[in-house]
Amino acid sequence: MKVCIAEKPSVAREIASVLGATTKRDGYYEGNGYAVTYTFGHLCTLFEPADYKPYWKSWDLNNLPMLPEKFKVKVANNDGIKKQFKIVKSLFDKAEVVINCGDAGQEGELIQRWVINKANYKGEVQRLWISSLTTEAIKEGFNNLKPSKNYDNLYYAGFSRSIGDWLLGINATRLYTVKHGGYKQVLSVGRVQTPTLAMLVNRFKDIENFVPQPYWELQILYRDTLFSYEEGRFLKMEDGEILANKVKEHEFEIVSITKKKGTEYAPKLFDLTGLQVYCNTKFGFSADDTLKIAQKLYEKKAVTYPRVDTTFLPNDVYPKVKGILSKLTDYSNLTDPILNKKIKKSSRVFNDKKVTDHHAIIPTGMQTHLQYNEQQVYDIIVKRFIAVFYDDCKVSNTTVIGKAADVNFKTTGKEILSKGWRLVFEKQDTSTSHSDQNNNLKKDTSTSLNVTKAGLLPSFVKGEKGPHVPSFLEKQTKPPNQYTEASLLRAMETAGKQVEDDELRDLMKENGIGRPSTRANIIETLFRRKYIKRNKKQILPTVTGIQLIDTIQNELLKSAELTGSWEKQLKDIEKGEFSASAFIRGMKRMVDALVYEVRSEKVQTRISAVNNKPVGKSKSKSKSKSKSKALVGSSCPKCKTGSLLKGKSAYGCNLYGKSCDFTLPFSFADKKISEKQYIRLLTKGSTVNLKGFNPETSEKVNSQEGLLRFDAAFKLKFEPKQVTKKVTVKAGENCPKCKTGKILKGKSAFGCSNYKSGCDYRIKF
Repeated sequence: MKVCIAEKPSVAREIASVLGATTKRDGYYEGNGYAVTYTFGHLCTLFEPADYKPYWKSWDLNNLPMLPEKFKVKVANNDGIKKQFKIVKSLFDKAEVVINCGDAGQEGELIQRWVINKANYKGEVQRLWISSLTTEAIKEGFNNLKPSKNYDNLYYAGFSRSIGDWLLGINATRLYTVKHGGYKQVLSVGRVQTPTLAMLVNRFKDIENFVPQPYWELQILYRDTLFSYEEGRFLKMEDGEILANKVKEHEFEIVSITKKKGTEYAPKLFDLTGLQVYCNTKFGFSADDTLKIAQKLYEKKAVTYPRVDTTFLPNDVYPKVKGILSKLTDYSNLTDPILNKKIKKSSRVFNDKKVTDHHAIIPTGMQTHLQYNEQQVYDIIVKRFIAVFYDDCKVSNTTVIGKAADVNFKTTGKEILSKGWRLVFEKQDTSTSHSDQNNNLKKDTSTSLNVTKAGLLPSFVKGEKGPHVPSFLEKQTKPPNQYTEASLLRAMETAGKQVEDDELRDLMKENGIGRPSTRANIIETLFRRKYIKRNKKQILPTVTGIQLIDTIQNELLKSAELTGSWEKQLKDIEKGEFSASAFIRGMKRMVDALVYEVRSEKVQTRISAVNNKPVGKSKSKSKSKSKSKALVGSSCPKCKTGSLLKGKSAYGCNLYGKSCDFTLPFSFADKKISEKQYIRLLTKGSTVNLKGFNPETSEKVNSQEGLLRFDAAFKLKFEPKQVTKKVTVKAGENCPKCKTGKILKGKSAFGCSNYKSGCDYRIKF
């Protein structure tokens, strides 16, 4: 029997259906000579400190550093996980070959290898490596199974990463907590989270300590066009004033007009970080939200594997492009113009050297019903994919030089000669079902199009002269912007260096902080620890976060560049160019030195838990509560960028009629809806059951009781009150939801034994 092991039940189900293993068993699927089983996340984990030495359980400086000679793995201490591991092991014991169908990445390889090793399986292991979950991709993957040993280096890199995080995270967290933590205050320190926090704290302090510097700009308005002094700004007012007085006395003359044709290339395909940056900027999604949505799209077979760090495709995808475009029928008016001719192939898109395990995120061609947020993310992935096969955008860049009294001034403009790929983002009516979602994408390209149109210059002639209006203005330098989630992701990608150029950023990815798949979790961890907080789109450090970074004297712990070099070493382990043992030895040496250094520090700063909410006194609890729950001014739930206003007959988005059509009428189905109920709808997902509705769909004369929800297009829908039957359950029975757990009796409710591994089935007494 061939045993396949996937990373989660849903993926196992997809693989089993393709292989013909259609019989459902407890913890696996069986049929056609296959058994397809699964893990749910990490079945196995690294030993805890106390597993090595009992006295390591105590948070004591004398126990540090904790440096195990050999790192060991155990089955997680959870009844549901232990049961599933036994099922997996029993299948391995009967297997002629095991096929590792884990997530095709470093973490997926690590999760499955730990299970295979812990089950003590010694037979043949093969690896399924696929970039999407379509039937075609799964069949192709099983026709091209690879020996597991081909991925040994990937496993070594994942194991090294886990050990590095264990060594630094556990030792440094205990070290700083015992040395500097106040009452019940754990100070969490990590290999990636601490330098990320340091970047936020440093930026915050740079802004707080910023002292504006004055400068002066000399400009001339001629024929409604603004010309600026060619040599830039003045740092001394006197220097600029001399020239300002000089040019007043003379006419303005056009000296030269230079037109240069240029090319603007389509935006690159998405890697995960690029997608997270885009969705945070345009839709306000957090990095974690975007990752979860992209993962759902992958599991729905709509897009390829999302946890990637490349914006390129391998050459062997090119023959499949026409087929993918043909299947995107909802976007046919965008795909038809390129399907009717040879598909463009550019080295900016196809490059085998820039692709490792996976390629950029692209659609699979499979179209399915998506929720609103999923549709937004899917839509931009599809449009980026379509756009790269359009012609380049051709522009004409114009530079005009003029002078007054031998003082040169310059202005520039741009004219679009051929729109090319811009047409993909200009057309918003790809289909009626997509019109609402596409409104959100108008901002992305219409803004840039408006800029280019606004940059069109009058028709100047060399030698022409005329009157002008000079201006000499004092301005001040501005501090850098606070990080948003989008700019923080970019900073993590380049280890804190400001890099605008896409090509240069690609070269720096090897030395970035964290991996694309973990950056969202790092940011969320900092929120959970209350080291950072949100202020609209800004991410700011809290008092505790600032205190922690100030307390850590060891610069290496806070160094983005050092963390970036560790990431480079881990990637080199993956390539077989660096030794895992050398990486672990280096981490042990650093931890040893860190413990010695901090233990010998004389000053003991104590950091206590503080209220990290924005500063501001509220007069009373009730007032602050009602203020925080006002409907007017709250964020629009549909477009995420607008805010709600109160009109004559409805509440609505302030972008209504522009890019959003969201409204909340004062009355619905002959029933007045209070502001309080609408607040509940926005925060909880529905109103409470209310009486007095007369929906048009109802054939009843009497009014109905029910609640209001949003449909997929964020329109109100009425749901009649549900009469639920009393459910009777008994302890020891199989869980009706996950089918694998057992019903347990608690203090106030029955629940599933698999609650720790994700099953949320619960019935109150």
